[in-house]
Amino acid sequence: MMDTQQKAAQLKPLAIALSALILTGCATFSKDGGLDTVSSLTKERTGQTVQRDKTEDDAAATQARVNQLLAQPLTPDSAIQIALANNKGLQAAFAELGVAEANRVQAGRLSNPGFSFGRQRGGEDVEIERSIMFNFVGLLTMPIRSNIEGRRFEQAKLQAASQAVQLAANTRKAYFNAVAAQQSAQYAEQVATAAEASADLAQRLAKVGNWSKLDQAREHAFHADATTQFARTRHNATAAREQLTRLLGLWGTNAAFKLPERLPDLPKAPNEVANLESQAMTQRLDVQVAQRDVSATASNLGLTQATGFINVFEAGYTNKSETGSPRANGYEIELVLPIFDWGGARTARAEATYMQSVQRTADTAVRARSEVREAYSAYRTTYEVAKHYRDEVVPLRKRISDEVLLRYNGMLASVFELLTDARTQVSSVNAAIEAQRDFWIAETNLQAAVNGSGTGGGSTQMTGQASGEADAPAH
Repeated sequence: MMDTQQKAAQLKPLAIALSALILTGCATFSKDGGLDTVSSLTKERTGQTVQRDKTEDDAAATQARVNQLLAQPLTPDSAIQIALANNKGLQAAFAELGVAEANRVQAGRLSNPGFSFGRQRGGEDVEIERSIMFNFVGLLTMPIRSNIEGRRFEQAKLQAASQAVQLAANTRKAYFNAVAAQQSAQYAEQVATAAEASADLAQRLAKVGNWSKLDQAREHAFHADATTQFARTRHNATAAREQLTRLLGLWGTNAAFKLPERLPDLPKAPNEVANLESQAMTQRLDVQVAQRDVSATASNLGLTQATGFINVFEAGYTNKSETGSPRANGYEIELVLPIFDWGGARTARAEATYMQSVQRTADTAVRARSEVREAYSAYRTTYEVAKHYRDEVVPLRKRISDEVLLRYNGMLASVFELLTDARTQVSSVNAAIEAQRDFWIAETNLQAAVNGSGTGGGSTQMTGQASGEADAPAH
């Protein structure tokens, strides 16, 4: 009977080891590393997928795709495609998925057992002690820890998708800024050329006595201002282009991409979207990340309470033999006694962390609702302003310019009046370009406020003037 009990006792450590082996077999790495979910979330919100370059062949395929897109003038969609495929910061963010998945797999695996061996000899006596220790509490809490890390892995997917969507929004805004800056620079160059011609004409008229010194000084001042403005707009175009280049992840010869000469036309009518706040609550990724954080924190609180009194608990098999004595078998249990620390501080910290997550989620929801309302207001307002410039201001300025030209040809208006009208028209055209740019940026911010992670806290500023009359020189 004793032999049977001793054999059973010897087989128990093996049974524990086999059980641990079976449990660890359940925790494995996924084939896609979570990227399929990220790509699906990104496509739902941007229309574009994402991929991760793991090998040199992947990187070569990405570069070939980027080169193909760069062969044609960029569009908002092609710019987003390049950014999602080629931006190195986004690729680095995708590596966080691997870290989160590794933590999930590690949580589903039991800690390696510890083996100790001791041999003591004193005179004729030799004492040998052997033991194998297992983290017993780790085995019991493995399902809880696996669930927590699984939730964190899902949260990491949402965070990666949020970064991808935010990159797409930033790229789209940088694209419209670059096109508008280039358009303004081209127009400023034309104005500077015309100002140079008018200044030269004023100088010639002054020499023959047909132009006053005051009028000549005004023309030279206008020429100086136009030259300065051209230099500024040229730098702004370069800065806007470089910002887009950084988001696209381009350098070298690839940075010489082509942009269209002008911004896209306004749509015939603004989009009428209902239940924007409800859509934001269900689709915004930062709201989903906050909700996941609350769930993970709650699970973490449960784990803290479960192990609050025993933070180290190990059980194992021991075998001890001594020269001249029969072999002794048994078990050894080691635990930390809760004499000084009963775990109350850890539990209180976990509860405070949970309430912090709850309040942060509520704050995220409040900001999301506010941002979507503000973004929609900016979208509708910028559309009306841009449409007003397109349908009213610019055509009106052109009619005025045509009338002044007719009066000049009929010798009913002076050259000074003709040039003054040209200056006023410059401000109207620049304001129209800015209004059109502001609309497309506001449209991008609205998409980000509903589907992504918000507009980044920025508010759309109304630029330009109703008619450009305030910029006209007094005479």
